[in-house]
Amino acid sequence: MRCIDEERLESDLSYRFDYLCEFIGFTSEDASRIQQFAPHLGPQIGALVDKTYTRLLMYDATARHFVPRQSGYGGVLPESLSDVTEQHPQIRFRKDHLNRYFLQLIGRPGGPKMAAYLDMVGKIHTPKAGSEEIDVPLIQMNVLLGFVSDILTEFILESPLDRPTAAATVRAFNRLLWIQNDLISRHYTTAAACRASCSTAS
Repeated sequence: MRCIDEERLESDLSYRFDYLCEFIGFTSEDASRIQQFAPHLGPQIGALVDKTYTRLLMYDATARHFVPRQSGYGGVLPESLSDVTEQHPQIRFRKDHLNRYFLQLIGRPGGPKMAAYLDMVGKIHTPKAGSEEIDVPLIQMNVLLGFVSDILTEFILESPLDRPTAAATVRAFNRLLWIQNDLISRHYTTAAACRASCSTAS
């Protein structure tokens, strides 16, 4: 039985990432499979991004987070929720970010830089990074990641890969996205603990 320093899991990102990879089973072979799938996925990333934002803008609970100014965006803002459409400049700006996210997944799916990137993806959707006005509830992050996982699975299964390779590729992406899920939820757990501590102190 391996001994895990549970306190270190909360303070050392590399240690946490390595533990996640080992426990979930994300290996260098998985990273290679994801990179090998890049020629299939790369040309279709734009369509996957459009599909994701069509879903995000179907619900006020997710669309409302695109009304405040996004970190790094300097253009005109939506005046109301009804202005949040796929044609709005701020949505096009966010689509570019999601496009880069998919490119990161297939470009460097392992190692310390990937750990830092996936962790920042989680952090930036809270007031702890990026815009202080952006505070996306965890449930909305969960539904987004679940949707992304599903459309990636669908795309892989419909690709020209043979069945064993497609199955292995689906599992590789699934493992990576579960790691991403943890590196999102950890920031919400920390925030909840801080709020509870502050409430008790007052």
